[in-house]
Amino acid sequence: MDQGQTSTDASTGAAHPCKDVSDPLSLDGTRAEQPVPDTAFGWVVVLGSALNMMFSFGIISTFGVYLQHYKLVEFPTASTSLLSWIGTLQYASTCFFGIAVGVLCERMDTRYISLFGSLMTGLGLVVASFCNSPLKLLLTQGLLYGFGASFLYITAITLPSQWFRRYRGLAASIATSGAGMGGLWLPFATDAMITRLGRAWALRITGLLVFGTCGPAALLMRLHGQPAKRDKVFDLAVLRDKRFALLFSAALFGSSGYYIPFYFMPTYSEVVLGKQGGYGANVVAMMNGAGVAGRICMGVLGDRLGSLNMLCVSTLASCLSILVLWLPFSSLSTFLAAAVIFGFFSGAIVSLIPVVTANTFGTKRLPSIISLIMIAYTISALISSPPAGAMLDKYGHGYLFTSTIIYGGVFFAASLVCQCLFRCTLSRIPWAKI
Repeated sequence: MDQGQTSTDASTGAAHPCKDVSDPLSLDGTRAEQPVPDTAFGWVVVLGSALNMMFSFGIISTFGVYLQHYKLVEFPTASTSLLSWIGTLQYASTCFFGIAVGVLCERMDTRYISLFGSLMTGLGLVVASFCNSPLKLLLTQGLLYGFGASFLYITAITLPSQWFRRYRGLAASIATSGAGMGGLWLPFATDAMITRLGRAWALRITGLLVFGTCGPAALLMRLHGQPAKRDKVFDLAVLRDKRFALLFSAALFGSSGYYIPFYFMPTYSEVVLGKQGGYGANVVAMMNGAGVAGRICMGVLGDRLGSLNMLCVSTLASCLSILVLWLPFSSLSTFLAAAVIFGFFSGAIVSLIPVVTANTFGTKRLPSIISLIMIAYTISALISSPPAGAMLDKYGHGYLFTSTIIYGGVFFAASLVCQCLFRCTLSRIPWAKI
């Protein structure tokens, strides 16, 4: 531990030198179990987690390409809000079913859980390729895909933290950056397949890729140790902890704003800036590429300076990129700057929340606590993109994005407030590593 580090005693509030305040406390106020030392096989788990993230959240983050095609080509008379619900259901069902998957991860072999997820995720996309109405796509590309993706996503965000201590932030960031890595090529591949082969074959080929990649990767998704026998499905004592309430609120607001730029920036580039020829796919890929670099940088800095500190910095930068750069300007240069900055910093909402949770409550019950946070993510899916799309239709008449942009920025501002309050419950020392 670095010299000069300080922390605050849980009972007296007194500062102690050379003590890391991120050492986890259990729900009864005692020091939680210490994580296992960093191991070589942990990096193998990180690789499998990155592949799972690539074909779960990576595909979800490229829905803007499908949304653009549905709105401009296949279903031009359908409302933006209705079409946005397809992507919303992908995200919402991933989070909703993730509540139960988190519990399963404490009771079953996570390799089987991941394998089942790869089968259901690919099946959802293949079945969606035969659908020709928004309602059918809601049930297949939205709901069925999200059900399968929940098994891939929960294993990907919970397993790396269990294998690391010193490099926990870096390991979790590399794992979650798989979503951004997928975003580097999936938008281009999806756009090219839609243009040359049609939307149906784009979905089929993507589904087969999920089968062929995440299926073998499931063999790498091993839980550290044996699944423990539990008497309780959920440890509801965490609900009485004010630290969890603030972390839950921060996750709720942060995730509510996260997908609004990913879903609406591609359409904005065509409707407002007049860009054509697959430019929206370029925007999504650029944001995801910046997100890969951002998640890794925030992970490294989080291990050195504190994961919660970096989460606060990232949320502030994301908020400013929306309200200071995207909102008041309509030029291409400021739009691209907003997209890159948002992509770079916003990924911390995905990568650092599990790390902060593990640092605060320990790794022993991490999957079940993350499953409770999935409730926040589920709620956020319902109050983010659909209302934003409705605002665009009602107040923006399909081409004025002001209300939609403000809506997304306010969510990040609210998340930042909750994160700062959460930090104060752990330490009020500005330079403490948390």
